[in-house]
Amino acid sequence: MSTVQQPDNKDRPARLTVGVVGAGRVGPTLAASLQLAGHRPVAVSGVSDASRRRAALMLPDVPLVTPEDVLQRADLVLLTVPDDTLPGLVEGLAETGAVRPGQLLVHTSGRYGAKVLDPALRAGALPLALHPAMTFTGTPVDVQRLAGCSFGVTAPEELRLAAEALVIEMGGEPEWIEEEKRPLYHAALALGANHLVTLVAQAMELLRSAGVEAPDRMLGPLLGAALDNALRSGDAALTGPVARGDAGTVAAHVTELRRYAPQTVAGYLAMARATADRALAQGLLKPELAEDLLGVLATGTNGAEGDAR
Repeated sequence: MSTVQQPDNKDRPARLTVGVVGAGRVGPTLAASLQLAGHRPVAVSGVSDASRRRAALMLPDVPLVTPEDVLQRADLVLLTVPDDTLPGLVEGLAETGAVRPGQLLVHTSGRYGAKVLDPALRAGALPLALHPAMTFTGTPVDVQRLAGCSFGVTAPEELRLAAEALVIEMGGEPEWIEEEKRPLYHAALALGANHLVTLVAQAMELLRSAGVEAPDRMLGPLLGAALDNALRSGDAALTGPVARGDAGTVAAHVTELRRYAPQTVAGYLAMARATADRALAQGLLKPELAEDLLGVLATGTNGAEGDAR
């Protein structure tokens, strides 16, 4: 159940024609979700064969056109392109006169707020930044995953209600992010989600090397419980040899990692140091055990003195 108060009908956007510029994994999903809410996708642009196939799967019968044609046809345009591409795209569309006054222009970048749309704002567009805090597959299952998904919302104050109403219509939960806090907000999400994928992939590779036939089955319950505990209890959920101060065990880990997977040593040491700091701050790691542990971590890379603190 949504915890956000439903907007009054007068705050809800009218039924809109929707266009997508950039048929990656996000744009077609959001357009399909808006279609379920009663809006009408009318145009999508995509360059690669993969994006065209994705558009055909998620938005069947919606024509593939140029970005300029998308803006010509749609009341609400989703700019779902990579972060580094977004500023140039907005400037180009504004310079060519593609932006229409009163047009809702929505980007889904986590890094940027509404100011990246200033060139379009000067052309009369209504700028919104709506970033779904979700990982996408580019398949219809993504539409279901939007239910309860938090969106980082940034917009001019006078457009805040409209932005939040669009998020709610897609089944999401709007979370207001100030313009200057967008990079920090995005860094937090990348730290939690993107790095999690790397950690899990590395753990599965190591388990296979240890002879585990189904590392996903072994890790699933463990990681699920660890994530749930962390979300509920934060640092109080810390367990394992670092939090306990088992320096000998950690040293054995480093030795085995250097032998079988040397590419993982730097990451292991960095995360172990961060874990030790947090465990110390929470009183979970006893100071008398921390000295030996930090010594192991300081000399863990090739046995040489590291950046001990």
